[in-house]
Amino acid sequence: MLKIDTHTHIIPKKLPNWTEKFGYGDFIYLQHHKKGHAKMMRGNQFFREIKENAWNPKLRIEEYAQHNTQVQVVCTIPVMFSYWAKPLDGLDVARFLNDHIAELVEKYPKHYVGLGTLPMQDTELAVQELERCKQIGLTGIQIGSNINDLNLNEERFFPVFEACEKLSMAIMVHPWNMMGQKNMQRYWLPWLVGMPAETSRAICSMIFGGVFERLPKLRVNFAHAGGSFLATIGRIEHGFICRPDLVAIDNPVNPRNYLGKFWVDCITHDLLMLEYVLKLQGSRRIALGSDYPFPLGDLEIGKFIEESNLADQVKEDIFCNAPLEWLGLDKEKFIDE
Repeated sequence: MLKIDTHTHIIPKKLPNWTEKFGYGDFIYLQHHKKGHAKMMRGNQFFREIKENAWNPKLRIEEYAQHNTQVQVVCTIPVMFSYWAKPLDGLDVARFLNDHIAELVEKYPKHYVGLGTLPMQDTELAVQELERCKQIGLTGIQIGSNINDLNLNEERFFPVFEACEKLSMAIMVHPWNMMGQKNMQRYWLPWLVGMPAETSRAICSMIFGGVFERLPKLRVNFAHAGGSFLATIGRIEHGFICRPDLVAIDNPVNPRNYLGKFWVDCITHDLLMLEYVLKLQGSRRIALGSDYPFPLGDLEIGKFIEESNLADQVKEDIFCNAPLEWLGLDKEKFIDE
């Protein structure tokens, strides 16, 4: 069975020293302090340690083969978004990262599908880079759950979504810049609590802001099984019904009507939760995802699904059919003649 992992992150082995180049900011750079390991530094502050599988494409293919997974959809690590940078500097960063992924896709077309990153702090530059992403062979883009604390329903972002629909470019929305992060550093709460809330924030913003209503052909995949959105859809719908004066001010359509009109990945870490998500979304709107190579991801690449009693058709939808439909790609692209 063809398996396409729609949620993985990659970074070039060597990054420019953008802080030195631009003369400001805490841009990420790598310290390769020992063989097969690097420290991601944000300015002078340690962010996280990564291993060689964060940048070595051949090693990644070998590791994926151990889980019978042939294809990785790759995008940058969200901390690289750099939405806070000056627009032209953000464009410089995005172009560097996108060129790296495009080269990877060109070299390993059977194993990699690429998503670009955009300087979302400037709509005109973002659309410009989106068009270039299409030209250099990328299949879509990854954006953050908010842009410098602005929700995705802001009208300034609509031209980007409109261009994605027009160009048939897929979108993955990934949580980042988590709300309340500074006030809940202990216990890894930004990642355990903040990330699911951020994804729900993004989905609600796009639904209530009417993005999906205005762009019905837009193909969006939300990370981490949609975060807390699906688990709280009852509350969200109830709020829409009981206080339309607060909730339904830009879109009169019940939020539950949008279930199955966007994709989520399968990273629930829990079969019971996945079965619940299946009931709401249907198997053609849940795509295999792992968050590889990071430890909070599903590093056995869908093993809990393979070993489950889910129907073979459901497994095939999650592993292959849903990813292909979200990406707008044909299965034949990845099958050897």
